[in-house]
Amino acid sequence: MVTLEKRPQPSRIVAWSTPFMAVLATMIAGGLLFAALGEDPLVAIRTIFWDPLFGQHAFFYRPQLLVKGAPLILIAIGLSLGFRAGIWNIGAEGQYILGAICGAGMGLAFYPAEGWFIFPLMVMAGALGGLVWAMIPGLLKVRFGTNEILVSLMLVYVAEQLLASMSLGLLKNPQGFGFPGSRNLQQYPSAHNAELIAGTGMHWGVAAALIAVIFAYVLLTRHQLGYHIRLTGEAPRAAKFAGIAPARLVLFCLGISGAFAGLAGMFEVSGPAGQVSIDFNTGYGFTAIIVAFLGRLHPVGILLAGLLMALTYIGGEIAQSSLGLPAAAIQMFQGMLLFFLLAVDVLTSYRLRFGKREAA
Repeated sequence: MVTLEKRPQPSRIVAWSTPFMAVLATMIAGGLLFAALGEDPLVAIRTIFWDPLFGQHAFFYRPQLLVKGAPLILIAIGLSLGFRAGIWNIGAEGQYILGAICGAGMGLAFYPAEGWFIFPLMVMAGALGGLVWAMIPGLLKVRFGTNEILVSLMLVYVAEQLLASMSLGLLKNPQGFGFPGSRNLQQYPSAHNAELIAGTGMHWGVAAALIAVIFAYVLLTRHQLGYHIRLTGEAPRAAKFAGIAPARLVLFCLGISGAFAGLAGMFEVSGPAGQVSIDFNTGYGFTAIIVAFLGRLHPVGILLAGLLMALTYIGGEIAQSSLGLPAAAIQMFQGMLLFFLLAVDVLTSYRLRFGKREAA
């Protein structure tokens, strides 16, 4: 008989080891999934985790780690601040979309003019677009006590419809022969988020992600606001007695997470993606939730978790092309990470006991 026994206090060692346990469990379960699909599980796992770093074409795939990881890290950093305070922004995908729309719209408004000021204006517009979209659930929660989880999640579907509308209407390329989508920002130098160092994958979005990691670390460890965030999440009643204003904290956490998600969308649409299109959003806002928890809501942990998740994106694409694995299997493999993380996270507060059940 296996039972769960509550620990006197949560184990910090187990808390930091559960991500590694979750990754290992995901590899095992993923291997069984790939075997059921008729593929050699060891080959599939090697293709996903080894080939992008040390395979035959690793020189091409390694820069993609930064390209894929930057938006995940940037969004997850913003989400983690709210999650630490018990404020659940689940709609980062919508804020990511709005940041892309506002950033691209700002750049295209100046087309075909050239100027150094265009890209900084796009950055501000992207951050503002994500912030405003996040303020909707924030203000509704503060004013009417609504659930920010439901409101932010429902706004994702509104943002997706707005994205389709912009791709077919206001931002549609007038020289695109009727195809949906905006002009290609990669062909507009003043609005293009180009690589800072050629061949490395390093662009302004990567720099912003690294700055966000440093910002979050300093905020949480060296600033009074960071203390308020941690206290509110760990001891809400104590936070009330300490005089912390919950409304301000809600607006700050939702606002900063929305701004970071909007920035990620702006850097993506002006860089790797290149244009606003109907299928622009690729689920980064939802995947960033996995990254935040896989990194234990710690800035450095999120940095490492973002690179790991980026590795599964790149390795998954290689596995689809070289092994013929379906995209749904790769997405399921990525989703297993969160499932197993939540499962083994129980061991932080509980320990397993083996033996016969004692009589009442």
